[in-house]
Amino acid sequence: MSNTGAPLSLGPPVNRKPMTEVPESELNGTEDFPPAQFPNYLPIWEIPPNKHAPLEPFDHVEHGKDADPTFPDLLPQDSKLTHLTASIGAEISGVQLSQLNDKAKDQLALLAAQKKVLVFHDQDFAKIPISEAVDFAGYFGRLMHHPHSGYPAGHPEIHIVHRRAGNTISQDHFRSHTHSLAWHCDNTYERQPPGTTFLYALEVPEEGGDTIFVNTAAAYRRLSPAFQQRLHGLTALHTAHDQTAKALNSGGYVRREPITSIHPVVRTHPVTGEKCLFVNPQFTRYIVELKKEESDYLLKYLYDHLAYSQDMQCRVRWKAGDVVVWDNRLTNHSALMDWEDGRRRHIARITPEAEKPFE
Repeated sequence: MSNTGAPLSLGPPVNRKPMTEVPESELNGTEDFPPAQFPNYLPIWEIPPNKHAPLEPFDHVEHGKDADPTFPDLLPQDSKLTHLTASIGAEISGVQLSQLNDKAKDQLALLAAQKKVLVFHDQDFAKIPISEAVDFAGYFGRLMHHPHSGYPAGHPEIHIVHRRAGNTISQDHFRSHTHSLAWHCDNTYERQPPGTTFLYALEVPEEGGDTIFVNTAAAYRRLSPAFQQRLHGLTALHTAHDQTAKALNSGGYVRREPITSIHPVVRTHPVTGEKCLFVNPQFTRYIVELKKEESDYLLKYLYDHLAYSQDMQCRVRWKAGDVVVWDNRLTNHSALMDWEDGRRRHIARITPEAEKPFE
């Protein structure tokens, strides 16, 4: 996507910058909008920022390897699984995530890898104490602390996606863009990027703000054997520097210095054994083994292949209380910014890191 360098609006024009305290308009509401339904999840930005040391390598335990593939603990008889599409995604009702035992969590990791995206209609998860949600997600890996975003007071493990009531983000964006697609795979610049990831809707517009996912393993399989073979052995540089520059340009700050990492263009999932494409336009900058023009040409082809293949995609239409669990290693995704009336969108993400990518 093109980037004019304009700051991202975090809210009404009179109060754009990150805040050390929750705004009164979110706590008490305004003439046009009600109070936030989950004030305990409203983000703040601490001043001065907490400085984080560089992340150290860690031994990731991939629990999906231990799972019963018939999912007896995750999907009891009174639950229901409905496939979203033939190639990616499933909706699940009748499961309360916070009550899962370790065997069920293992099965959750496996099912997320198999289906890539799971939408749980679980109205209770957002209502449990934040510390319990953090403990739940921590089973799946070391939890990432986002280097730039706001988080609920005392809980840096929570990355908050917050468009406060009265925000002008869509209007600001469409002054210089024709669409809001921003395909990416979360935090691939890390040495050990995220694996099984959790995103749950606290308060969302009744319509608008959907999220689109694409199955990057299916995208790899769709390529010809000769093209697949050409990709093997190639590596790509992923960087956090552009994200950091955008945060600073928006009045934010940096808790951890940006890094770059080199990962294989094709990676293998440790549980399913699937190979998938591991590049995305937000964080991938070039293929190390190729010259610039060659790298640009090949990356553009791969990005277009992922973005245009609607037969390998699903669209999550958010409802309050939904919990989306996806395998970040096997998908790319993009949110849509298609509502322009200033309604609040309040979503929380917890991000367990996983293994270092390998081919």
